[in-house]
Amino acid sequence: MMPVLTRRRVVAAVSPALLIAALAVAGPFLAPHPVDYPVGIAFETPSGSAWLGGDRVGQDVTSQLLHGGWGLLVLAAVIAGLVTTCAAVLGSTAALYTRAGAWIERAADLCMLLPPVLAILLFMLSWPESGTAGLITVAVVAGTPYSARVFAAAASGVARTGFVEAARARGERPGYLVFRELLPNLRHTLLTQLGLRFVEAIYIVSTVSFLQLPTSLGAANWAVMVRENASGILLNPAAVLAPSLAIGLLAVSVNSAVTAFAGERPI
Repeated sequence: MMPVLTRRRVVAAVSPALLIAALAVAGPFLAPHPVDYPVGIAFETPSGSAWLGGDRVGQDVTSQLLHGGWGLLVLAAVIAGLVTTCAAVLGSTAALYTRAGAWIERAADLCMLLPPVLAILLFMLSWPESGTAGLITVAVVAGTPYSARVFAAAASGVARTGFVEAARARGERPGYLVFRELLPNLRHTLLTQLGLRFVEAIYIVSTVSFLQLPTSLGAANWAVMVRENASGILLNPAAVLAPSLAIGLLAVSVNSAVTAFAGERPI
């Protein structure tokens, strides 16, 4: 049974993440106007009819903010989930089988030489038609190696325990050993890595959107809002600060929620 104080801390960490995620998903239905709704001149100051004022072409910043979060959230969650899953399987396999583990670790070291953002730039500028599928593929390939090394280190001790040795002596298949014996005992590492990979995915997706690389996030996503309205930050700071704050709060709150579930302090 979870102590009351611990339960309250978990609720306090999870609540902001749930609230921001809910607003990001439900935002298009809550927005007072369409994305391209005009509220006045360029960088119109906030008013009662436009709480956050206007953007560089006089469109409602509030409506754009509410429309611009769901794509970023979903895409980052998909990337984080895939990276964590692939890394957990590879790291557990490396801990169980020494020979295969040596090859996995060498491949991981080689892949880590290329930074994820540079890999995405090279790939998506060479094949712009790849779009969101290309972004997910490169982000997973580039992000898995480092996380796999973390899982390999965490799983090495578990792989030498008696219950795993007994399962191997019974002739259990590799899939059974990984998914039934190792990973259930690595849940803290799984949750912590999931939170960290989500923050990294937010960073990658925001960077890709900011650089105008081809994705299906649309023109109203938060990173694009920051880029397009940066020139008018002194005229209407809300047009830049609101999406920037939304990106930061989304990343930090989700990571805090995941690490709270893992029983560790937020990173």
